[in-house]
Amino acid sequence: MILLCLQAFLHHLLTMASSIRSSLLFSLFFFLAAAVAPSLQQSFRPKALVLPVSKDASTHQYLTQISQRTPLVPVDLVVDLGGQFLWVDCEQNYVSSTYRPARCGSAVCSLARAGGCGDCFSAARPGCNNNTCGVTPDNTVTHTATGGEVASDVVSVNSTDGSNPGRAVNVTRFVFACAPSSLLDGLASGVQGMAGLGRTRIALPSQFASAFSFDRKFAVCLSSSATSNGVIFFGDSPYNLLPNIDASQSLAYTPLYINPVSTASAYSQGEPSSEYFIKVTSITVGDKTLSLNSTLLSIDSKGYGGTKISTVEPYTVLESSLFAALTEAFVEEAAAINITRVSAVSPFKYCFSTAGIGSTRVGPAVPYIFLVLQGDQVVWTITGSNSMVAVSEDVLCLGFVDGGSRPRTSVVIGGYQLEDNLVQFDLARSRLGFSSTLLGRQTTCANFNFTSSA
Repeated sequence: MILLCLQAFLHHLLTMASSIRSSLLFSLFFFLAAAVAPSLQQSFRPKALVLPVSKDASTHQYLTQISQRTPLVPVDLVVDLGGQFLWVDCEQNYVSSTYRPARCGSAVCSLARAGGCGDCFSAARPGCNNNTCGVTPDNTVTHTATGGEVASDVVSVNSTDGSNPGRAVNVTRFVFACAPSSLLDGLASGVQGMAGLGRTRIALPSQFASAFSFDRKFAVCLSSSATSNGVIFFGDSPYNLLPNIDASQSLAYTPLYINPVSTASAYSQGEPSSEYFIKVTSITVGDKTLSLNSTLLSIDSKGYGGTKISTVEPYTVLESSLFAALTEAFVEEAAAINITRVSAVSPFKYCFSTAGIGSTRVGPAVPYIFLVLQGDQVVWTITGSNSMVAVSEDVLCLGFVDGGSRPRTSVVIGGYQLEDNLVQFDLARSRLGFSSTLLGRQTTCANFNFTSSA
């Protein structure tokens, strides 16, 4: 009898132990899961990021939007391809619990190549703090610059698999510059600053690549539509556009060059330009190769000459002699195929009646313009979709403007000539990939699928 009771007692103990052990294991599992989950979330490293880019109808500026601050708020920005960094207006409604001014002598000041260090003689606020370093935010549309505090804050953007936007990811200490509200003059209504994509360590491409350990490259695809967004990719391809076309497969490549003299509105002695330069060796219109002053196509020791790519110039700007050679050849080639010239419409000098111009898949049927970049094999082709601007139902104008006899840069390829072209800036290899018009591949830059998630 005693033996039976002892057996029953031992069985009860074993059952309780098993139950306790299971309960402990169950609790331990959830504890570990809870501990690991944030690290799993933090360990997500996107291979690429994506931003929408739209065209402002009144200013012809290209705009994007990021989320910034804590709590996050959407911030509209003008896209500045060669801009040195992100700058935003900190005077109006900048509220964030994670704003951190860069203290003098800090690593952030060094990263930003901040030249000055000082105090702000008013109540502390974003953009105005003591013992902080400063840089010179530049409104490259109006060519004005001013002093601004260097700081960091949270920035959030969407990841991508190349086909759709994915989950949002944060850069917790994204370096940028504060600017006064007055620097927004001349920018599109509602924007709060400029997104600099230039070749500096604190421009968007370098900071994103550093934060997520992906390749230092980005690609811009500007839409020609006033109602549909284009796209900017940070990181490697694919760059998929509907209907299932990887636009990166269309890229030809040419070297990027560094202008040893800054092209910013204000800069320090010996500071190189943050803008993107390529080497145009010759220009052909139709079947005619232009006779050009070739020295204008190279960058001299004072930083003059050469060819750069810009999103703040709405149309391609040419030094006067280059402009004269191109437009004379274009008018001759157009007349040879019975295209009739009509009165000029500002800002364009050469306009034509639509009556004699046919339509093709790659735009109006006009003479092509070829920018020969290296040898005869690497050629940027400008078809009617990127050369002709519709100013009315009856008139098309050649979308190039005269930049004067002594411009800083001889050829500035402007936004209109970039529309529906994919251009990739590979900073690690110092090369530019360009597609020429995507219309020939039956897609456009408005065809990235922002409406569904990866």
